[in-house]
Amino acid sequence: MQIGNEDFQFLSGLVEAARQPFPPDWRPWFLRGFDQILGLLPPERAVALALTMPKNMPLLETAGGFVWHAESFTAAERSRVLQTIAQDLSQRGQLRGWRNETFACWGWLENDWPYTATELFRVERAAFRYFGLRSHAAHVHGMSPGGRMWCGRRSFNKATDPGLLDNLAAGGLSAGENPEQCAVREIFEEAGLVRSLTDFCQRPLEVLTERAVMEGWHSERLFVYTLKVMDCEQPINRDGEVIDFRCLSFTEVLGCLRAGKFTPDAAIAIAASVLQSDLGTAHKFFQVSSDAIFA
Repeated sequence: MQIGNEDFQFLSGLVEAARQPFPPDWRPWFLRGFDQILGLLPPERAVALALTMPKNMPLLETAGGFVWHAESFTAAERSRVLQTIAQDLSQRGQLRGWRNETFACWGWLENDWPYTATELFRVERAAFRYFGLRSHAAHVHGMSPGGRMWCGRRSFNKATDPGLLDNLAAGGLSAGENPEQCAVREIFEEAGLVRSLTDFCQRPLEVLTERAVMEGWHSERLFVYTLKVMDCEQPINRDGEVIDFRCLSFTEVLGCLRAGKFTPDAAIAIAASVLQSDLGTAHKFFQVSSDAIFA
């Protein structure tokens, strides 16, 4: 199943577009004394956030962006301030999809995982795009013995990408969780499959994606795993976030990718996995890879 040049160029384009350039007028914000960007904000949102910060933790404008003077406070203290701001934004209808779940922020680190740096703060996951913070997520390719891919279709009630196709399971890392734990949890919650940390067939592929979205700036590090799903197994959603599952051939997956039926992050995860497998040989990922995990 060799990919033709046109398909190869299409998949390459998906991967190359994973990291979009910053909108020219958007402003980064930093924690004072920390050399990593915390997030990226539209100009009016940056000003509004500065006006909302407490006087003992001011967010001040500089030539290079906005600097948060909160370096002398603990991560827990910074978390309380940002969580309070996020709650107020939610009550005023400016944040969608409140989950009562926090994500951890390290800034825009691109170091090897796990990070040696300590968390800077934790805040409600629905606020991450609003503040332009970098989140982390686990995506799981579910492969059948015949080299087909299981894909879930997201609920129309989802705050992001409702009704689109997704990986077998995918979800954000809750604060204090590692990618493997997240993958195991999501596989059970979204697909009803019981798995352990040793069931994933290889070290995850890592993809960084960044783009402007309706909520703000989406910056996320994806940990992409591959998992075998036996013919006798039928994924069944448990958390109400998936409408149904489809077991697709590569040709069908490619057609859905071209038609824009996958979430942007699932599309990037699939394209990057196929291209990395053997310089664009789909057979390597969809069949030989499947053979290997069922050996």
